[in-house]
Amino acid sequence: MQITVFTPTYNRADLLGRLFTSLQKQKFNDFEWIIVDDGSTDSTEEMIGRFLNTERKFKIKYIKQNNKGKHIAINTGAKEAKGELFFIVDSDDYLSDHALAEINREWHHIRDNEKYAGVAPNKCFIGGNSIGNPKYDKIDCSPIDFRYRFHEKGDKAEVIRTSIFKKYPFPETPGELFCPEALFFNRLSAYKLRYFNLDVYFCEYLPGGLTDRIVKLRKDSPVNTCMCYRELCRSNIPFKDKIRAAINFYRFKRYTDSKLESPSESPLINITAKLLSDLIYLILDKKQQ
Repeated sequence: MQITVFTPTYNRADLLGRLFTSLQKQKFNDFEWIIVDDGSTDSTEEMIGRFLNTERKFKIKYIKQNNKGKHIAINTGAKEAKGELFFIVDSDDYLSDHALAEINREWHHIRDNEKYAGVAPNKCFIGGNSIGNPKYDKIDCSPIDFRYRFHEKGDKAEVIRTSIFKKYPFPETPGELFCPEALFFNRLSAYKLRYFNLDVYFCEYLPGGLTDRIVKLRKDSPVNTCMCYRELCRSNIPFKDKIRAAINFYRFKRYTDSKLESPSESPLINITAKLLSDLIYLILDKKQQ
């Protein structure tokens, strides 16, 4: 099996059909589709039943779990995956007809080089432009360098070796239903991704989705959030970005009683970030409570 297309879903039964149709149209068929239902209360299970009873060229595996959050659903999917590559495609998004064929083509140029963790074509808005408006043809670099050395913006459609998802599972912190996916990608500093400028993934940011609720999610899952910002702060990124990461660490640290290690080994960064985070709290967060 070459590719595992993985979909975590929560109460998106009305949109899954669009994704299923796009998978049926793929020009490349050496893939499986794993769906982890994170405790949906709508008709998701019945919808998946219809897919299972529809003629298709790929296997479907459906797993239902209690609501634990997207990051735990990803852990579950990675454990079950049979594909060499693991491709997260959210339930409210869909793929171009040639998406998996293009991903497979690009991957075969680099698959034998263990320094490469995967490939990353473009995400784009439905009926619109590529997210981030990339101007490169190809870039081979780590996710950290992509953001902080090349200063590229916007979400990408990262397709990663399944073995690496199994090597770096998301933390399962009791009581927390969210973890920034950046935590995983920032840990890939020893690897390269091949970023290539091709639109294959179509998405929209719906009301009530993770992007729409991001600040509240971070406040409700402060340990995982602070872990992400602490590791980013200690990465090889510019000083101003270390400060920004440390500010966010202290901003969300106030929402947990857990004892957390400081974000930086530099007292200057820690003190400056703590003061600025207190200012953000007084100006912004406290007024929203």
